Amino acid sequence: MMLKAYKFRLYPAAEQKTMIAKHIGSCKLVYNWALEQKIKSYEQEGKSLSHYDLNKRLPELKKEHEWLKEANSQSLQGMTKNLDSAFTRFFRKNNGFPNFKLRKNPIQPFPVPQHYTVDFDNNLSKSLK
Repeated sequence: MMLKAYKFRLYPAAEQKTMIAKHIGSCKLVYNWALEQKIKSYEQEGKSLSHYDLNKRLPELKKEHEWLKEANSQSLQGMTKNLDSAFTRFFRKNNGFPNFKLRKNPIQPFPVPQHYTVDFDNNLSKSLK
């Protein structure tokens, strides 16, 4: 069995650029908020919060920041899972402690786990699931 990988470059329209920027900002805020929550919980109670605990607290954060509702909720939950993975790597492999995400970082990844569609130049539409 041979695995193939494809790499695409996206050229979003102005409206799409705005939507992507909002999505990246939302994911970054949730990641930084979750990191802060984990640090506070460990300092105050000596317990670490799992990504399930953090996901339960996300609705409160959305009430605080109404604009978070514009982002895909599964992407926001994915950021708490990414943070959990970062802590696992920190403790198992003695990698560095997870850092807060900065605005100036040129690489801003975020998960998109739901169904989505990509329109190619030749007007073919491929649904990725």
